[in-house]
Amino acid sequence: MAKAGLLSFMKGLEDKYQGLLKILQRYGGMIIAYSGGVDSTFLAHAAQRALGDHALAVTIASELNPANETEQAIAYGRELGIHHRVIEVDLLSVPEVAANPPDRCYHCKHKLFRLIQSIAHEMGLAWVADGSNLDDLAQYRPGARALKELGIISPLQEAGFTKQEIRELSKKLSLPAWDRPSQACLASRITYGTKLEASLLQRIAKIEEDLRKMGFGQVRLRHHGELARLELQPLALAQVEEKRQEIVGLIKNFGYKYVCLDLEGYRFGSMDSLYRDTELSFLIKLNVFTLHRNVIMPG
Repeated sequence: MAKAGLLSFMKGLEDKYQGLLKILQRYGGMIIAYSGGVDSTFLAHAAQRALGDHALAVTIASELNPANETEQAIAYGRELGIHHRVIEVDLLSVPEVAANPPDRCYHCKHKLFRLIQSIAHEMGLAWVADGSNLDDLAQYRPGARALKELGIISPLQEAGFTKQEIRELSKKLSLPAWDRPSQACLASRITYGTKLEASLLQRIAKIEEDLRKMGFGQVRLRHHGELARLELQPLALAQVEEKRQEIVGLIKNFGYKYVCLDLEGYRFGSMDSLYRDTELSFLIKLNVFTLHRNVIMPG
């Protein structure tokens, strides 16, 4: 991007940011649902600046999120100096969540945001906000229906921010999460209809954590029974061969019999288009290759 174009782009972002502050001031006191990701960190920082003590960030700790993400959110909150609370919730005790239907996210979000709304009511805060951005409108998100029903506001969407714009401005503001990979709840790694259990979620979280330590930043392990399907960023695919045995050993130590690499690479919500398929037809349709020579794939 030419210098003049870059300056114009950044000026546009700064104007949009000022617009966001005005939106937040118009709402007044609020709770921000805070995960520690780039979007909610950006929103929490802006709310703190616009509303001061009338803004509170709330993080939900549950089995559906790795413990290190909660710890990261706490650390970011301290660094930013935002008012912050962590609430522990047993989401697996909710039958509509544990059964893992295609609209699981709706039931999960409904429970969580009802809880956050009750906290807001106790504190005399009128609004609860989430960090959804414009890009989220184009994705399959059953949880968005729950937010709409409950009257949850999305100030980043109102201000017209995309994910990339949030990253660019977060970097300029030196916010700690500006380059953090996108996160999603651990249930998104598991095929719909497979019951969610704490041990399975913990297993997936540990494998992904160990793969990140190997240098694979944006990684998803998709669970298909005895088969583990890896989604990596396209540039990371070339690194797999030299670490193939290490990857296979790691994943098989956690009980998987087969390890496959998805040649399409990481993509948000890759499970969502599959919930009407059986496990067998899913495997036939995917462009995958085995990392283990003894695996025989259909076709």
